[in-house]
Amino acid sequence: MNIFRLSADLAHLVAIVILLHKIWRSRSCEGLSGRSQVLFAIVFISRYLDLFTNFISVYNSVMKVFFLATSIGTVYLMWVKFKATYDRNNDSLRIEFLVIPAAILALLINHEFTLMEVMWTFSIYLESVAIMPQLFMLSRTGNAETITAHYLFALGSYRALYIVNWIFRYYTENFFDPIAVVAGIVQTVLYADFFYLYVTRGESYMHKENMDMVNGLQSIYSLNSVGEMNLDELLELPCFGI
Repeated sequence: MNIFRLSADLAHLVAIVILLHKIWRSRSCEGLSGRSQVLFAIVFISRYLDLFTNFISVYNSVMKVFFLATSIGTVYLMWVKFKATYDRNNDSLRIEFLVIPAAILALLINHEFTLMEVMWTFSIYLESVAIMPQLFMLSRTGNAETITAHYLFALGSYRALYIVNWIFRYYTENFFDPIAVVAGIVQTVLYADFFYLYVTRGESYMHKENMDMVNGLQSIYSLNSVGEMNLDELLELPCFGI
């Protein structure tokens, strides 16, 4: 394991600790997307089906258990324990628009057509867009708590560091996984606008009057190809699933 992979994993751990600390300390999940957390739980469940059948190292197994436990625990906190504080009205991006394409793509483009490999590939594709409900929620509300912004920054750093890890491995090990790399780049691009505002504006980013650029995120999710309807109009339709 190289320093970039380790740094990426640590950034991911920090993001999860920040998230759980925010929810537990405030006894609230205000400003957080429950739909993104459901997607992350699906990602880790799909990815770590081999937990008891494929041992790589103690570190690897511990990380798998940690991500599974914390993702499921976060869903429980948001959807059960503190559900009264969950803002369902603004967390309205229909996740079937993300899950179904990821599943179809995993069936069509994978390294090997086996259950484990297809599910792993599905988790990679889905993780690349799992943050979209959270970003869409920010664009709807127009503001973010400081702690939520720190969580997103740590999560984005995790993906950015993984890209550096892949570059390092390509030059030192001649290793290249196009599926993981392309999905990782897509995910990092989704964070790019948020990263820019977080770094250049700092605390001022957390206030509503400085959120105009974030509202531009909403245009990413417009679905003008469906007649004259955009996503805001589609959200008025009965929601499929969660």
